[in-house]
Amino acid sequence: MKGRILIDRELCKGCKYCVLACVRGVIAIDSEFNSSGYFPAKEAAVEKCNGCALCAQMCPELAIMVRKEEDAAKISSAA
Repeated sequence: MKGRILIDRELCKGCKYCVLACVRGVIAIDSEFNSSGYFPAKEAAVEKCNGCALCAQMCPELAIMVRKEEDAAKISSAA
């Protein structure tokens, strides 16, 4: 399975818990601040995401949503 993260940059306060939780290096801190003056998390290497959702579990602001996506090859071979 592959994963996809969605980060609400306006909710994020840049605490970096998600960055520390992601062993695959999918998340980084943005160099531009949000409307509240924080440097929010951003997707850095989306192709590495496996959908484990550790980042979302660690986020105290509930700013991260994770979706799991079926591999296209698996879907087409099952049909």
